[in-house]
Amino acid sequence: MLAGATLLLATALPALAQEKLQYFTWSGYELPEFNPGFLAAHPDGVEATMFGDDDDAFTKVKAGFRPDVAHPCYDKVARWNKEGLLQPIDTSRIKNWDSIFPVFKDLPDIQAGDGKVWMVPWDWGNTSILYRTDLIENPEMSWNMLWDKQYAGRLATIDAVHDTPLVAAILAGVNPFDMTPEEMDKVAEKLREQRPLLSAYTTDMTSVEQSLASGALVAAMTWNASATSLKKQGVSVEFMKPKEGMLTWSCGFVLLKDAKNVDLAYDFINSRLEAAAGKYLIEAYGYGSSMKSAFAEVPKATLDELQLPDDPEVMLKTTIFTGPMKQNDDLAKMFERVKAGG
Repeated sequence: MLAGATLLLATALPALAQEKLQYFTWSGYELPEFNPGFLAAHPDGVEATMFGDDDDAFTKVKAGFRPDVAHPCYDKVARWNKEGLLQPIDTSRIKNWDSIFPVFKDLPDIQAGDGKVWMVPWDWGNTSILYRTDLIENPEMSWNMLWDKQYAGRLATIDAVHDTPLVAAILAGVNPFDMTPEEMDKVAEKLREQRPLLSAYTTDMTSVEQSLASGALVAAMTWNASATSLKKQGVSVEFMKPKEGMLTWSCGFVLLKDAKNVDLAYDFINSRLEAAAGKYLIEAYGYGSSMKSAFAEVPKATLDELQLPDDPEVMLKTTIFTGPMKQNDDLAKMFERVKAGG
């Protein structure tokens, strides 16, 4: 009788819910192909929430949203840290730490001292102009294309402080990472000059790609993935190498101060740093992996087609690396005013 009662009780009890890692990331970075090792050990073990851009992510976390792991870009890490949102990551628990390119693992603002970092670099890529080669003849290889009046209404740009205002600063002859109030006024004027020419400010790359494919847009500021996607579809596009320099960025994983699933977080980050995950990132999106081991898995012909060197330092010699912007908050407010017509 006792055994039967015990059996009845056991079958009546619900199974214990599996702990899920809470992951806060860009749309498209939640794919299971990026962390097969983690999912093999923890089936259905991650729940992803998406953000539109770094500023959106920062605002939500600052307001109280608490994931375990988030995926901001390098230029914003100091800002997150200043608000006390992060805890250091112990690199001795990161299995492939030594395989990360030194140019990324040695970035100054990620150092937390004593074998610890504030961010584990994972991906890097470029921001440039993706344009229709069949609709724009003999283009000047310059960011000025996004200010060209002959394409009014058929241009789009990225709605993020570290993209469009940064390029406006470059064209205005201003250091985008440290500017005086007078220099910021010059940047604002350059942005006002561009505003009436644009079809959209957006981070929705799917809609941008559709508009480029249809010809509604002839040029837009995008990331590598849009160029990779449209070329696979047979659309006549080229990812420009502006004479002023493409922008290069690096993003990675941070561990939130109040993370509830720290062990799962380390398992997740380690899975993302496996060579297969980096290989998928390179081949599917055209972005660079932070891992030497990932590049070793990709044929040179594929890298050439994607316009990626197998060593990011080669690219950084000709591009502008997106680092921390001292006037980020003031620049963000100014950008919002310009977009609103001010």
